Amino acid sequence: MSKVKKKIKVIKIDLDKCNGCRACEVICSSFHAKPKYSSNNPARSRIRLIREPLRDVYLPVYAGEYTKAECMGRDKYVIDGKEYNECDFCRASCPSRDVFKEPDSGLPLKCDMCEDDPPQEKPLCVQWCLNDALTYEEREEEVEEEVKQEDVEIGLESMINQYGLQKVMDTIARISISKKE
Repeated sequence: MSKVKKKIKVIKIDLDKCNGCRACEVICSSFHAKPKYSSNNPARSRIRLIREPLRDVYLPVYAGEYTKAECMGRDKYVIDGKEYNECDFCRASCPSRDVFKEPDSGLPLKCDMCEDDPPQEKPLCVQWCLNDALTYEEREEEVEEEVKQEDVEIGLESMINQYGLQKVMDTIARISISKKE
């Protein structure tokens, strides 16, 4: 496999700056409403606030990858004398909890960095954060290029649906002959 440069997009969170206003949740749920900006339901938000208001601790967590199985770890973390479960900080949508799941269908949610139409320069939660607790970063990393068999099959299926099986087979035969020469 060859190495390719991949753009990595990250939302950095400064726990000391977050005041728990939930502007990030509100704008995210509005942006992902159908039609866009037509409603506000924080359960549809791709960012959630873990809060301990009596201790003045607020932690925004944005949705990550879906996982089919719940993790085995149940570690506890102590921050300023308050004990937190490992799940509180997890970004995954998983079977063991309802966080980061579409409320109507139960489908997993994942942060898309607001790359919908029209594309945003940076995620709206970052733009709307009143205290600059959320910052957006992009960087390039070299990663192994991975081609999944199901991606190839989906692509071929799409081409067959668009151009017909015979046309796709003729094109593959022509390409393979020209590669041999």
